Amino acid sequence: MLIKRMFFEKTIATALGIGYINNGKGAGTIAAAVCCLVWYYVSNGLFAWQLLWVAIVCIAGCFTAGVVEKQWGKDNSKVVIDEVAGMMIALLAVPVKVQYVIIGLILFRFFDMVKPLGIRRLEKLPAGWGVMADDVLAGLYANILLQLTVWSKLL
Repeated sequence: MLIKRMFFEKTIATALGIGYINNGKGAGTIAAAVCCLVWYYVSNGLFAWQLLWVAIVCIAGCFTAGVVEKQWGKDNSKVVIDEVAGMMIALLAVPVKVQYVIIGLILFRFFDMVKPLGIRRLEKLPAGWGVMADDVLAGLYANILLQLTVWSKLL
């Protein structure tokens, strides 16, 4: 039972295995890019559905990142569900257009890698919370700038 359970947690934490690519090196960017592709082709633009999926991924990420941390160590590079959650937040309630998805990816990866404006402090939260929180905030910052981009084109 424990083996099956760890398989489930590792599968979710690695975003269906993406985290294993190149032993986790660069896997966060790949996971975010794959998330963009899925979002572009699957998102129907309904905010309620988008919000539901973001919530599911965030909850699953907090739980599974905390579980695999016991075996892999804190914030292991194979854990990329946090990048998926952050990327989804970056695209939340944004028109599903290629240019916005690309801008969202660039903004999210910038905030995720540079970690300005208090993002780095969130990594210190315990277990899965610390793994997820910094990417959630990076996604939120990216979303705010992306919303400003969208609205500036409408004015």
